[in-house]
Order: sequence, then C-alpha cells, then structure tokens
Amino acid sequence: MDRLSCLQVFAEVARANSFTVAAHRLSMSRASVSKHIAQLERALGAQLLQRTTKQVGLTDAGLRVLENGALLLERYEEIAADVRDTVTQPRGVVRVSAPQSFCTHQLLPLVSDFSRRHPDIQVALSIDDGRSALVSDGLDVMVRIASALEDASHVALPLLTAPQVLVGSPDYLRRAGMPRSLRDLARHNCLVHTIKSPTGIWRFGGSAADEIAVRVRGSLCANFGDVLHQAALRGAGLSMHPAYMVEDDLRAGRLLQVLPETPPRPLDVVALYSSRRHLPSRVRLLLDHLQRWARTPPPWAAPYRPAPSPPVLTAPGSPRPPPAHGP
Repeated sequence: MDRLSCLQVFAEVARANSFTVAAHRLSMSRASVSKHIAQLERALGAQLLQRTTKQVGLTDAGLRVLENGALLLERYEEIAADVRDTVTQPRGVVRVSAPQSFCTHQLLPLVSDFSRRHPDIQVALSIDDGRSALVSDGLDVMVRIASALEDASHVALPLLTAPQVLVGSPDYLRRAGMPRSLRDLARHNCLVHTIKSPTGIWRFGGSAADEIAVRVRGSLCANFGDVLHQAALRGAGLSMHPAYMVEDDLRAGRLLQVLPETPPRPLDVVALYSSRRHLPSRVRLLLDHLQRWARTPPPWAAPYRPAPSPPVLTAPGSPRPPPAHGP
C-alpha cells in the first residue's frame, strides 16, 4: 500500500473520529483501515491517533499530519483531475452540502438535471446543519443561505436572493391576534431558528441600511427550518422562512403572511468552494450549472406579494376594527 493511500485513509479516520465509520465511507474493512494507519505511523515514526474503546482522537503529530496532508491530497487531486480531463470525460464524485429544505425542494431537481447531462459525475448530497466545513468534511461545494457569511476563507459564488416571509396559521392568529406593528411581536410566541437567529433577533427591512432588529422569544426553537415550519402549521406560533418553503401554504391559506408592509431581511443564496487555483472540472461543471439556473430566477426569488385583501383576525375579546362606511 502506498503512502498517499495511507494518508487518505488517515484523513478519513480523523474526520470521522472512528475506524468503523471511516471503513464504511471508504468501502474497506476495518482491519484494512487499521493496517493503513499502522503503516503511516511506522513511516513517519510517530503515533498519530489516540485510541480508546469509545473514540479516536488526534495526537499533536496527527494534527500536524492532518493539516499538511490535506494540502498534499488536494494538490494530488488537482493533478489527477487535470490529467483525467485531458484524456476522458469528467468523472468522479462532487460532494455538496446544503440546508435540508433547500436541498430537498430546490437543489435536488437541479442535481437530477445535472446528472442527466453528466452521467459519469456522481453528486453526493449532505445536509448542512450550520457546522459543515469544506476541508474537514471533505466537501467540494457548500450552499449557504444567510444574511451574512462569517467565513471569508473560501470563494463565494452569489446565486440568488431569497426573500423571507413572517407567517402564522389562521388558528394561531385567531387566538393571539394579528400583529399590527413590529412592537406587537413581543407578546407573540415566536419560533426561532437557532442558526439564522442565534441570539433570538429577527431582522426586518430590505437592506442593512434600513434594518430593524427585534428581539423575540417563544416556546420552541430549532436548528433547521422544517421543524419550525411544521410547528407554525400546527398553530404553535409565528415563524420566519424563505418564501420557497411556505409559498404553497400561503397560496392554500394554511399560513398567512404577517406584517407584509415590513418584510424580513432577505437572505443570500451562495455557493462556497475552495480557493485552490485548479478546481476539478467536475466541480466547475456543477458550479456553472448552478449559475445558469440562477440567471433565470424561480418565482420564489421575487419578493412575496400578499393577497390584496388579507383576512382580519383578532384575538377573542379584543376590540374589532370599525366597519367600513360607504360614501
């Protein structure tokens, strides 16, 4: 077994913190994984992993090998991809992560179309829980949906703007009343997304220049939007979502838009990829495919416009608005 293969196996074990998980990902036996690690440790003359009955951890030497080995493996992959592309069609695996709802409803149709065009390229999708990392998770592309990106160490390819909508179910709004201003949110049960709003602050306005920040609280929070979406449908409270998640519910009346005159800050849909100079052609092909899709934005990318006459909902016992008088 060559040292490059040993280094690849070691990197997978380090990422998974497990010989068994690494063996599954690499389609190898656990014994074969152990042999690769043992050979690499003998070649380098240092123990790279600390093994216990429950977990696997990196030694100081192992951490150095992981950091520097990632650059070596990345450069080798660039060379191999460049050589392959000169003699054959692009092939291999492109590893992509995205938020769960976007991955299911928006990215999957795009990937299906991409696969029809490039049958020799396999796309491996994974759910981004907000902690995914390109290098340590072995990803090629991360699709992020956020108002601001904290990590500037990667190349960001802007795709679309995703308008957000504040919503509540008719049942909840009948019980709690329809908010008339942002100040009214203080008395509502607000369902908070802990990745988008880790400090419990909802942001409204079309841009950072006219942003209004409102601190909210509620009985339920979650780190992915589908849970909050289902909770809102069940009448648990108000929730904030990209329009593509709730457009069907708004059309069907299962959810109602709240405070349409003061919409939430929109989010940016961005594809992140490595800053390395020579991307494998299979990754570049997928990025180009995403860009072509973004040039003709889907309907949900336009600001959501509510029905011209939304229903008036009031909480039991609250004063009703005066009836409209004719001329």
